[in-house]
Amino acid sequence: MSLNKLKNGYTTGTCAAAAAKAAAMVLTGKAMMDLTEVTIRLPDDEVIAMPLAHVRQEGAAVTVAVTKDAGDDPDATHGALVQATLHFRPDDEITFVAGEGVGTVTRPGLAVAVGEPAINPVPRRMIRAAVREVTDRGVQVELAIPGGLDLAQKTFNERLGIRGGLSILGTSGRVRPFSHAAVQATVACALDVAQAGGIRQLVLVPGRIGARAAQRHLRIVTEQIVEVSNEWGFALEKLSGRGFEQVLLVGHPGKLAKLAAGNFETHSSRSPNATAYLTRFGAEVLGRRLPDDYLTTEALMLALQSGERSRLAAALARKISDAAQARIGLHPPVSVLLVNLQGDELGTYGDLLPWR
Repeated sequence: MSLNKLKNGYTTGTCAAAAAKAAAMVLTGKAMMDLTEVTIRLPDDEVIAMPLAHVRQEGAAVTVAVTKDAGDDPDATHGALVQATLHFRPDDEITFVAGEGVGTVTRPGLAVAVGEPAINPVPRRMIRAAVREVTDRGVQVELAIPGGLDLAQKTFNERLGIRGGLSILGTSGRVRPFSHAAVQATVACALDVAQAGGIRQLVLVPGRIGARAAQRHLRIVTEQIVEVSNEWGFALEKLSGRGFEQVLLVGHPGKLAKLAAGNFETHSSRSPNATAYLTRFGAEVLGRRLPDDYLTTEALMLALQSGERSRLAAALARKISDAAQARIGLHPPVSVLLVNLQGDELGTYGDLLPWR
């Protein structure tokens, strides 16, 4: 399938930010109840116009809904309403509440603390920025996805420790359609561009977390970074003969540990969760049994003392390197940098000096 036939969509985080901004506009009197669309700024600074499904006022609160459009991606929330209900607070804070169909975090290891609404960090920043475009006053933002509790049954939320509904997600603000062929075509194109640009020290990342961590920890240019998504087998096999002298894999253990386990197509529909593998591997490395009730690799790593965490991360990085090297062949040599969800370095393997 060609790339130009796939329509992008917008994340629940973008929908929530648009709904919150519109609600703030009506709440402050800067817009009327007949408001039909609102502009919102995405994390890359692109400004887009989002249509509104409805605007309602009840007492001192305003509720605005946006219909989620996931484009051509088979997203469980496509067509769902994402609602934001705002009312003023007596202080200048912006706080978040989980409404109908939005889950609450019940276990450690996710990007949001236990007890908090399952609204990820990037959507929180987008919502705060959108509201602050309108008012400096404090507001409570209650997010809801009617029917979200039923939709959550189609996701891994319950197993990850998110109860009561869906997560408000998004890192780029956009939903990029999932297509096996399209992603491979994109990866191949990115490798072609890097090769044509004379890049010799390549950096492969799964997505935004890895890309941001690479830019934080390494001295590199944007052209060195290729986002692989879940197509690791394809990407690694395409490296041969392109003149790359070294390659560095940067990412979270939840994704890259799958390579060590022999799974090179890392989408959740085509490979098992890496936590069970990391639990077994960690027991071998640390010489003791690890609890098998952790739901994420992040939670498992967080539970370890810093010394054990470093030992396990270093050993895992080496295991990932060995697996990737076997897939590539003898050249180029593979180094690995593992990071947590905040982008902090966990462990490395190989020569990272060319990127430092």
